[in-house]
Amino acid sequence: MNAPDTRNLVEAALLGAGRPLNMTQLLSLFDPLEEVGEDEVLKALGDLERDYAGREIELKEVAGGWRVQTGGAAAERLTKLERYRPPRFSRALLESLAAIAYRQPITRAEIEELRGVRLSGHIMRTLMERNWIEVVGHRETPGRPALYGTTGDFMDYFGLKRLDDLPSAGEFASPDDAPAAAPPGSRSSDASDGVGEQGAGLFDAGSDPGETASAPD
Repeated sequence: MNAPDTRNLVEAALLGAGRPLNMTQLLSLFDPLEEVGEDEVLKALGDLERDYAGREIELKEVAGGWRVQTGGAAAERLTKLERYRPPRFSRALLESLAAIAYRQPITRAEIEELRGVRLSGHIMRTLMERNWIEVVGHRETPGRPALYGTTGDFMDYFGLKRLDDLPSAGEFASPDDAPAAAPPGSRSSDASDGVGEQGAGLFDAGSDPGETASAPD
């Protein structure tokens, strides 16, 4: 199979999958007799990235592989179409998710301490059902509380290849209800300085209506 055909097949797979595809998945598209290896697939991906330059679609590498997605300007326009409207998540959910992302591994009690309010069971269920967080261990303290961390699906959804790519805390958790259907538009240049430090000061905006303050120790 020649290079243009390889590129076209890779592009068709990425467009049709609707999710990131990793190298193993992309290589599975080809018959062994075609002798298409990683170098040819990487070249096809590079060709696609160049083809998309200046257009309102882009090739993005995330933790789960590569995906084709809409550009920022087009994404805003697409929200006018009913089927493209992103889900909206409350400030409480985004702040709780940010606490886990920046301070992981973290217990539920520690999330409540950071935010100063009791954590709704609905928020944790929603995050678990979307497979954005998972139990990664248990704190060796009385009761052995579960420790939570983020997942590969979280990384893919927010357009992250690694945790060092996390945006600034202010970008990640808006003080108002915010849509979360697309990766944050920009990246913090000093993200590698430590996700724990980025989370500082994130939870000063207060709680959502209906949340109750956590009791002091």
